[in-house]
Amino acid sequence: MSTARDLMIVALDLEPSRSLERGDLSLALAGAEAYDLLRAEVLELVADRIVPRPLPELDDRLLDEAASSLVRQVPYETLEDWLWRRGRGLARAYLTALEQEGQVTWERSRWLPFRGGRSVLSDTEARRRAGYRWAADEPVLLTLAAAVGIREEMAAAESGVTDDAVLAVLAVVHDAVMELEAVRQRRAIEDAAFANVWRGA
Repeated sequence: MSTARDLMIVALDLEPSRSLERGDLSLALAGAEAYDLLRAEVLELVADRIVPRPLPELDDRLLDEAASSLVRQVPYETLEDWLWRRGRGLARAYLTALEQEGQVTWERSRWLPFRGGRSVLSDTEARRRAGYRWAADEPVLLTLAAAVGIREEMAAAESGVTDDAVLAVLAVVHDAVMELEAVRQRRAIEDAAFANVWRGA
């Protein structure tokens, strides 16, 4: 089971401390993939660049896609650039994969029978494994969850992780989520200012 799948299951299973932004979750999922690819020795980090290694079979379709997406020409791609590129729409991809595997069903409202309701996790071994990992306070999973607001925010340096490459991944995820939030706030301010102009304020 991949860290990204575990993170997606945790995100669906727990009530977040704030409204969960899909863009934030997609970035964290990409970070979780980078961590798993590091662990599987599919890539290494040299300074801020991802240096790919020969592709093994990872027994996970989305993780295989992540490995295949690595740039294999010098000067390679920065971790930050890959995170933004890989993260585009990734939360939807993981949700779709979980649905296809029967891990997630949709709970429909009797008042809106023809419109999608909320996603509900099935009682599966994958859900139990993610739950065990969460209950065990696995530091990478907890830090990624904190970055998107599923639990209290935690700095990568406070996570108990000591591997420099893993710390780099966690830090880049945190910075990317903060950057995305800044963009959202800037757009909200611009939209409000534009609305005020039209109202003659």
